[in-house]
Amino acid sequence: MSGRLLAEVFGTFWLVFAGCGSAVLAAGVPDVGIGWLGVALAFGLSVLTMAYAIGHVSGCHLNPAVTLGLVVGGRAPASDLVPYVAAQTLGATLAAGVLYVIASGAPGFDLGAGFASNGYGLHSPGGYSALAGFVAEFVLTAAFLFVIMGATDPRAPAGLAPIAIGLALTLIHLVGIPVTNTSVNPARSTGPAIFVGGWAIAQLWMFWVAPLAGGVAGALGYRAIAGEGRDTR
Repeated sequence: MSGRLLAEVFGTFWLVFAGCGSAVLAAGVPDVGIGWLGVALAFGLSVLTMAYAIGHVSGCHLNPAVTLGLVVGGRAPASDLVPYVAAQTLGATLAAGVLYVIASGAPGFDLGAGFASNGYGLHSPGGYSALAGFVAEFVLTAAFLFVIMGATDPRAPAGLAPIAIGLALTLIHLVGIPVTNTSVNPARSTGPAIFVGGWAIAQLWMFWVAPLAGGVAGALGYRAIAGEGRDTR
């Protein structure tokens, strides 16, 4: 278990550092910034690379909603849920801390600009309401779990799951960034929110409740459609 938890800490660190780091450090650079498309790719590539690196160690969940979905879907034991979520949240918080040290070294750094935090209303990139944000996070997380369950099904093509999962997360970010800055991952939301404080903490509830509910729905939906309940871990 200790090795698996360390893998989840490191993997979630990489997800948040690479994904949120691309948004904070590289997205808005004049003329050469990577924009929202680049941020979406960064999140997808972070999961793809870690899936190949630690998938055989911990399953590469990197996300409390994924862990809960896989438990409900019969792919992970319930005893993994609390320690995995703790490890993922720790990794995300450490990543946000390292990113803060780097980002604050630039002139004009403004933590109040959001620091890649997730939000709705005034703190949504597109000004979307709380209801719109909740629905988006629920649906996108459900779709993510559906892809994960399908790609890791023993009947699926072997060895290609990380590619499908990484591309799914990229697509999810392309849809969700304008709405909430895209969470689908409570740990990813918690790390930056701790440093931003204020509104980011006040709105954090959504980015736990909606992804967790969506993760359960996606896992149950896959089992209902595919009729698969075997433990593949």
